[in-house]
Amino acid sequence: MRPARPPRVLVIGAGTGGLCLAHGLRRAGIDVAVYERYRTRTDGLLSYRIGIGPTGSSALRECLPPELFDVFLATCARSPRYFNVITERLRETASFTLRPDTDPVKTERSVARMTLRQVLLTGMEDVVHFDKTCTHYVQHDNGTVTAYFDDGDTAVGDLLVGADGTHSVIRRQYLPEAVVSDAGTVNIAVRIPLTDHTRSLVPERIRQGISLIFATGGIMGVLHVMEFKWDGAGRLKPDVDPADAELLARWPGLRHDTTRDYINIVIWSTARRFPADVMRMRGGELIALALDLTQGWHPHLRELLARADPASAMPIRVSTSEPVAPWPASSVTLLGDAIHTMTPGRGVGANTALRDAALLCRQLAQAAAGGKTLLDAVADYERLMLPYGFARVADSLARNGTNGDDRLYRPVFGRLALLGARGYFRVTSRVPPLRRKFVDDFYTYRGEDD
Repeated sequence: MRPARPPRVLVIGAGTGGLCLAHGLRRAGIDVAVYERYRTRTDGLLSYRIGIGPTGSSALRECLPPELFDVFLATCARSPRYFNVITERLRETASFTLRPDTDPVKTERSVARMTLRQVLLTGMEDVVHFDKTCTHYVQHDNGTVTAYFDDGDTAVGDLLVGADGTHSVIRRQYLPEAVVSDAGTVNIAVRIPLTDHTRSLVPERIRQGISLIFATGGIMGVLHVMEFKWDGAGRLKPDVDPADAELLARWPGLRHDTTRDYINIVIWSTARRFPADVMRMRGGELIALALDLTQGWHPHLRELLARADPASAMPIRVSTSEPVAPWPASSVTLLGDAIHTMTPGRGVGANTALRDAALLCRQLAQAAAGGKTLLDAVADYERLMLPYGFARVADSLARNGTNGDDRLYRPVFGRLALLGARGYFRVTSRVPPLRRKFVDDFYTYRGEDD
């Protein structure tokens, strides 16, 4: 039987997963409210690239209104054509041609965090409440739950979803045994404005792709070039497809988005290579540290680092969730980084959060239609989410030197590990069957086929 009323869902955190869930619930006719600690829609460190693969695109298509999903596609940066592995001297170790972006889902898309946030906030003005920091919650005997905020406000719902990220207040109260550990690596991320000059510093194949830098001395890096359909003044470029131009002209989010064409460079290594106060560094001091760590790199890469926007430079201490045993379902659940924070080693954190959102939305829609109880819907979501979520956590920790104890960072074995990694990619890219398998596996992993 259909329940007397649809459940009211409270989502703590207006990140990628939380907002995707909110869109899906509203489309399903379920009452939802989102509470976000940032004061405005443009606050926060949201200007860096995330890769949205088939898993993420599928979830967005399932949850967003159709026209808004089209806006998502139109606001993505130019899709990468290649996955490259290069040395710090800009020498190509390997290059794999990626699939074209003709399919709306089965491809790899480059997305700016700020732009994606503006897309996901579109039409949600009555749902998202800013400047709301949740301090704790209380579960009641009648099955409801009350969220408490630092300004004295409260909100009552039938389900509270903690989508509040790695440092989740909801997780700390609900599952104090769920530990987030230091992965032992530190990232420095910078953004460089894309100009005619900075473009000339990047070889064409690297500019057109995702480029992983395997450098000597225990330093890793990644370089992306992000080019959008609008120029530095926010005006649509003349070569934009007319259908996309019409769609973007109607989209109100463009006026809130400060994202412009840029080059994104992230370097990382074991935390032992960084000063003890690195997490307090900002701006020029952090850029100077990045230059000090990359003294043997190609002059073009070092010039790009030197030209980085100081306001964009930020340090990231990489974290990873420890596996947690299943727990009894209740009126509280968790989504995305709030339950399974992972390193960027496989680039699937955002995709997994979106997968969570679509799965939880599906389960709650069944409960709202009377197909199962709310508690059963939550239990079924958690039963499916925990295995794939923590499998991604483990995979991510084991890849690309995101574990501070990786062999790449050992004094003697590091050189051999680097040669082995470069050799693997070199051979794989040059043997056609291995090359095809590598690309197929890339998309299979970033989809849900497994």
